[in-house]
Amino acid sequence: MKTGLGLIGSLMLALFVAGSIPAAGRTLMMATTTSTDNTGLLDYLVPKFEEATGIELKWTAVGTGKALEMGRNCDVDVLLVHAPPAEKAYVENGYAVNRTQIMYNDFVLIGPAADPAGIKGKRVTEVLQAIADAKAQFFSRGDNSGTNKKELLLWDQAGVDLPEKAEWYLETGRGMISTLTMADERGGYTLTDRGTYIKYADNNDGNPNLKILVEGDVSLFNQYSALVVHPKRCTNTKTEAAEVFIDWMTSDEAQSLIGDFRLLGKKLFNPNAR
Repeated sequence: MKTGLGLIGSLMLALFVAGSIPAAGRTLMMATTTSTDNTGLLDYLVPKFEEATGIELKWTAVGTGKALEMGRNCDVDVLLVHAPPAEKAYVENGYAVNRTQIMYNDFVLIGPAADPAGIKGKRVTEVLQAIADAKAQFFSRGDNSGTNKKELLLWDQAGVDLPEKAEWYLETGRGMISTLTMADERGGYTLTDRGTYIKYADNNDGNPNLKILVEGDVSLFNQYSALVVHPKRCTNTKTEAAEVFIDWMTSDEAQSLIGDFRLLGKKLFNPNAR
C-alpha cells in the first residue's frame, strides 16, 4: 500500500500531465550515484520521464555519501542512491521521507586475468585477506560512495584491518569509471557494481583487461532506492514533483524500461519496485 505521500504523488502525476501545475514547479533537482549516470541509464530514462510528466529533471552524479550531504544541505529535491544502511539512518534522522526501492544489481570483485592474489573461486570473506596477504594492488574509491561503503563493510566482515596506509592499497577519490580505468592501467583489483563493469567492458569492445573473479554472494547484493528530501527540513523541496518521479520510476512503464536497458546484450539493472 502506498503512503500518504505516494497517494499525493499519484494525484500530482495526473495534474502534471494535465499541465495544471505552475511552470516554476516543473524543474526537479536530483542527486544520484555515479553508476546511474556512467552507465547511461539516466540518459535513457529521463527523456521518457520528462515526456510523460512535463517535469524537467536535472541531476548531479556523485558518490552516495555526497548525494546524501546534498540532501542535508537542501541542494536537491530527490535522491537515487545505493547504500541501504546509510539511507535508513538518513530517514530515521529526519533528512528524507518515502524511501522506495527502484532496482538492483550486484557488486563484483574484478582484477587481471592472471589473478596474482589467487582470489578466483574464493568466498567473499576470504578474498580480501588473500589480496592483503599477496600485497596485490587494490584500488578503492575512497570517496564515501555506496561502493566504497560496501567495500569497507567487506573488509570488516573479513576480519581484516583496513590497509589504508599500505602502499598496495590506493584510494582514488574518484568515480567508478575513473577507478576502473586506473585499476586497468596498473593491473589491480577493485570492487565495482555490475552495471558499471558492463559499461567498462562495452568501452573496451567487450574484451576488458579486468575480469570478474568473484561474484554471486548474497553479501554483494546492491539495492538502489529513491528518497524525497524532507519538506519540513528543506521548505523549498519540490515534494510533489519528487513524488511524481518516484511514482513514475515504480510504474510498469519505467520498470520495464529499466529491465530492457542493456549493453553487450547484458542487463545492467533489475527492476524491483516496492
